[in-house]
Formats: sequence, structure tokens, C-alpha cells
Amino acid sequence: MGQVAIKVYNKNGKTLALSRGVDETNLVYSAAYKEGDFLLFEIEDVPGYYWIQVDDARGRSLVYVTGNVDYTVPFGDQRINMSPKSFAGEKHLLSIRKAKPYEYSTYRNLACNVNDRHGEVNCYPHASANVETRGEAVFAALNAIDGITVTDCHGEWPYESWGINRNPDAVMKLDFGRMVKTDRIVLYTRADYPHDNWWKEATVEFSDGSEITLDLRKTGTAQEFVFEEKNICWLELKKLIKSEEPSPFPALVQIEVYGTEG
Repeated sequence: MGQVAIKVYNKNGKTLALSRGVDETNLVYSAAYKEGDFLLFEIEDVPGYYWIQVDDARGRSLVYVTGNVDYTVPFGDQRINMSPKSFAGEKHLLSIRKAKPYEYSTYRNLACNVNDRHGEVNCYPHASANVETRGEAVFAALNAIDGITVTDCHGEWPYESWGINRNPDAVMKLDFGRMVKTDRIVLYTRADYPHDNWWKEATVEFSDGSEITLDLRKTGTAQEFVFEEKNICWLELKKLIKSEEPSPFPALVQIEVYGTEG
């Protein structure tokens, strides 16, 4: 058991709201957010598994936490990859709860985190990439682990994706923050044809040094790949080979990685 707290600060570091508890707490913030506001989840018992919700319109994720988790409230173009209800209005529900062993020890998708953000984090899984189209939020790597699998368009929510800016050397890294066991990957590639192209082949490199090659199809539906179980702490999606079709715009909508704790 350990203390947890949720705090809302303004851009000057003034505390606007606070809630504390043991292993679990909720915070109802009854005011409109302003630019520069940020959220802080203080967690005493780390590392550990927690359910965290930064906003009720975003939902919650089961994440592995290695320290305090901070989150800057997004505005403008930084919010267009989210539901327009996210962080809007004058009433917001934030929450944190320590997960039960039966919740995180089951076979599940280990790659979903609606709370992911750019930069150094203490909250996993975490997605990053060496390129994101024009640096726009709607093409950020973190979109590929937000749980949304709408593939038939591109742009603002719910059509966000990981865009590679036409870079044939694009690489996306998925970091789990600890050892996990996996034997299954599911990909959703964007299918806004004829605007989009598609990858006919991709390589997944695992932290244990092994690689697998994925043969992909022209489809926006789930593409599932099963392989011998691997014990890893990260993987990279790379060597993305697009088809011969004329569009220069392939993209990834979602990656799911199934397995158990290592």
C-alpha cells in the first residue's frame, strides 16, 4: 500500500486542486483549464501497475509506472488527435488506482496507453519514433497505442495515426518499461485509399536481438501475426516497404502486442 495524489497546477506552479488517498483517489476539477495548466500524479509505491485517467473523455489505461506521472493539458493543434470532449468544459474527472494482480497478470494487449505523451516518461507502454509527419499531433507515434482502430480516413480524431513523412527509414519504438512475454502482434494500417499507400512488408526487431518479417496486405482491417514467445522490454517497427502504388502516404493506425508479464 502507498500514498497516491492527483494535483492540478497552473503555469506558475500554483496548486489549483488536490486529492490524496491510499492506493486510489479521484479528483473532480470544477473549472475550465487554461493554457499552461498541468497535471501531476504522485505515486509512492513504485514501480507498479496502476489504472490512470488524465481525463474522463480519454478514458483510463492500465499502465506500468516507475515514478510520478506528469501531463501538460493540451490546447489547439496539440489536442486535435483527441476527442473534442477531451479536457473541455468546466468539470473534469481524474483518477488513479493501484491495479490488482489478477488485472495485470492476464494475457492481454500490452501496448495500449491513452495517457502516452512525448518525451521522457515514467508511464508505460510508451511509443516514440525518429520521424512524425511535420511534427503534427495527428501523426504522432503515440496515436498508434491509443486504442482507436478507425482506418478509413486521416487527420483529426478519430482518424489520427503515425505518419512517417515519406521517410523510408522511419522507425517506431514501443517501450514497455519492464520485461514482458509476447507471442502476437496485431497491426492496423491506414486505408484512406487512394490517398494512402500501404506497406507490403515490415520488420519487427525485439530487445532480445531477434527479428521477424511481417507480410502485410492492402487492408484497413486487423492483420495478426503469431510467433514463438519472446521475453522483451521493447520492440521496434522498421524497414517499412511500401507497395508500388503511386501514393507516398502509408501510415500506421494501431499496434497491439499481446502477452503477459515477464
